[in-house]
Amino acid sequence: MCVGMKIKAFVDEVDVSQTFISEKTQIPLIKFNLALNDKRKMTFEEYEFICGVQQVNKDRFLISRKINKN
Repeated sequence: MCVGMKIKAFVDEVDVSQTFISEKTQIPLIKFNLALNDKRKMTFEEYEFICGVQQVNKDRFLISRKINKN
């Protein structure tokens, strides 16, 4: 799963609107939405702002999480 889609899943999980994050990061909503849907690449600066607004470590969406099949 790409970084944008991981962020999108997290945003949905914690019930924060894309509009809220867009306003807090000053990333235009259309650009933010395109990045979350893997239609454009976000800059590292945008990524940092998004992590800051969501109060998560910057590696939160970069680390591949393994799923136990046991």
